[in-house]
Amino acid sequence: MTFLRDAASASIRGVFRAPENAPPWATDDPDAGLFGPDSVTWRVHGHLSVLVGGVRALLVQTLHPLAMAGVAQHSQYRTDPLGRLGRTAAFVGITTYGTTTEADAAIAMVRNVHQRVRGVAPDGRAYTANDPELLAWVHYVEVQSFLLAYQRIGPGLTPADADRYVAEMSRFGARMGVRESLTTTAALHEWVDDHPEQRVTGDARAAVRFLLWPALPVAVRGPYTVLLAAAISLIPFRQRLALGLVIPGPVAGRVVCEPAARALVGALGWTLGPSPALRAAHARVDPETQLEPA
Repeated sequence: MTFLRDAASASIRGVFRAPENAPPWATDDPDAGLFGPDSVTWRVHGHLSVLVGGVRALLVQTLHPLAMAGVAQHSQYRTDPLGRLGRTAAFVGITTYGTTTEADAAIAMVRNVHQRVRGVAPDGRAYTANDPELLAWVHYVEVQSFLLAYQRIGPGLTPADADRYVAEMSRFGARMGVRESLTTTAALHEWVDDHPEQRVTGDARAAVRFLLWPALPVAVRGPYTVLLAAAISLIPFRQRLALGLVIPGPVAGRVVCEPAARALVGALGWTLGPSPALRAAHARVDPETQLEPA
């Protein structure tokens, strides 16, 4: 069993590999970083339901015309989807589980890149990626997506812990330049679901088409389809209808897609084991902890 697990893990990690310039994990600094082992964020981001949450976030984020214009004009998502996925995963990992110094360095690097992401959207409005309002949209859609995925694909949280997660991520968002402070799940869902900027543009439709049929290696297409269907099922019907995501329906999503994603995530957790970022963080901060598969 160990041989099979190691072989499968090597194969999957070969596809979802970290970028070559990913920073090394500190092993001799006891600093717990921005959250720490007692945080809800460590729990949520350490579970592979984040894969479903990540896909959902990409779909919902397309609904903001200015955010989508920045992606369309500056991102390499069409030509290097796995590279973008790897860079995003590395950023989430280092800011969640790295030391405070490592997390702040990663944030500074991203904000520096954002300085160059500016232009004019098709509707004539200028945008810049470091605009606090755009940062808030991208950030809180991601927070909502990770939370919903953990609640419905992962083991779930109590209402109090769900609010703690939102509050922890709000403090992280402030570090990124987000000025909007949301500290409860009710405020989070209301802010995202009723955001006044939501509109489907040509760029949004193109991005959604790509996410429905991305150019992925054959070995990844089946699992991705399962994750995608579950991600769509987590999107409110009004937003799904606007984006043309009418399949799967609400019943099929709950009864078929989400259980299938739970099974897949469980299998991947057995295959991959705890994430390298989480293992390194516990070795640094709390070495006596015995980690279970994600």
